Amino acid sequence: MEFTIITGMSGAGKSQAANILEDAGYYCIDNMPAKLMPEFATLYSSAGKESAVAFIIDARGENDFNNLFASMKDLEDRGHSFKTVFIECSDEVLVNRYKETRRVHPLSRENNMNIREAIERERDILSVVKEHSDIVIDTTKTNLAQLREMIYSAIKEKDSSKIYVSCSSFGFKYGLASEADLVFDVRCFPNPFYIPSLKHKTGLDDEVREFVFESEETKSFLKKLCEMIDFLLPLYIKEGKRHLSVAIGCTGGKHRSVAIAEALAAHVSESGYTSDAFHRDINKE
Repeated sequence: MEFTIITGMSGAGKSQAANILEDAGYYCIDNMPAKLMPEFATLYSSAGKESAVAFIIDARGENDFNNLFASMKDLEDRGHSFKTVFIECSDEVLVNRYKETRRVHPLSRENNMNIREAIERERDILSVVKEHSDIVIDTTKTNLAQLREMIYSAIKEKDSSKIYVSCSSFGFKYGLASEADLVFDVRCFPNPFYIPSLKHKTGLDDEVREFVFESEETKSFLKKLCEMIDFLLPLYIKEGKRHLSVAIGCTGGKHRSVAIAEALAAHVSESGYTSDAFHRDINKE
């Protein structure tokens, strides 16, 4: 069986991720002690259960994550596979979320810390887990619909010998795509925003896409970008990477970056890999 391990910062969206997985047919177990995961996996698979399983683990139950890594190794030894998804978020957004909900950070209660101290402590505890996670999802600037797309994409790739490539667009005016492995700035290319008939359209519209790729420079950039990704993907696979996040940024995240991200995702898919395009800021004014 393949299992999904959801971990990350408290308040970053692990509960929402669990709800999304349950909607997708997963059997989700929240805050299970890591050392019990292999035994559960054996019992669950021997009972003939077919639903995919997700474990949600946070810093409350795993102050020492040696148990988690040992259990991952045990799962592999028993013939199971797994992927680890880390849910991340910026400190400022986490603080605001706790203020808005008036909830207490789990480490605050246990260690008599204020919110910022608890977040800093938790980030330190989880740093080694984040480093070894297959996929990192940053919810700092995402809404629930975008998180759902990211979670579905995270669980989509089943073949560990392959790699899943997410191609996203974003607007620099709304902040960097901090979760991306590779970021490319396309603000140097002609901007449809200044064409009245295109201003209120997006890179998903044919007219905008045609305008973007009328430029020889843009076409040349896309060709070189595709060649570079084609070169890198086998190397990432060789190193065991299962998910690559490529972010394309323009000023507002509605026109150039969207068209180029869509074109790159199409190329990656045509090359035999699994790929999707996501547009973080396409609906922002």
